Amino acid sequence: MSTTQWEAVLTMPVAEDRDHIQWPADATVTLVQYGDYECPYCGAAYPIIKQVQARMGARLRFVFRNFPITTSHPHAEMAAEAAEAAGAQGMFWQMHDLLYENQRHLLDQDLRAYAEELGLDLELFDKELAEHVHAARVHEDFLSGVRSGVNGTPTFYINGTRHDDSYDVEPLLVALERAAT
Repeated sequence: MSTTQWEAVLTMPVAEDRDHIQWPADATVTLVQYGDYECPYCGAAYPIIKQVQARMGARLRFVFRNFPITTSHPHAEMAAEAAEAAGAQGMFWQMHDLLYENQRHLLDQDLRAYAEELGLDLELFDKELAEHVHAARVHEDFLSGVRSGVNGTPTFYINGTRHDDSYDVEPLLVALERAAT
């Protein structure tokens, strides 16, 4: 009797001109996260990713893609659009961090307050959110996740292969170190 092994892989490769990326392109390992700003598990993963980044330094390239699960998290999609609107003004990662650090406060007025705190052009930010200018980008991320086998958040890919083990610091570091060699 034989068994079939199935491995979920990233169907949309990381692209410097499209993705939100921290650290260098020549890093030895790439970690992609599909995340939802309102998901409590993503909130728990946020400081873990920061620890992993601190420990691996420039050997790790981190990529974030949106995967708002709107059936469970009614504010996740607008939060993702806010992150993209901030990104359009060169402040994606700062907004990303604020959203995770204030995960229980994702109402429209909260998102605007974060934009103000970051010094964004508020008129442009408000206009882009009202017109859902970045909704297509959020949807594109979401669909790429579906095609790649994402079925919940957070979901991680290490060098293009889904990481199905724990995302606690030590198991994640072991997997990343293994991939880096």
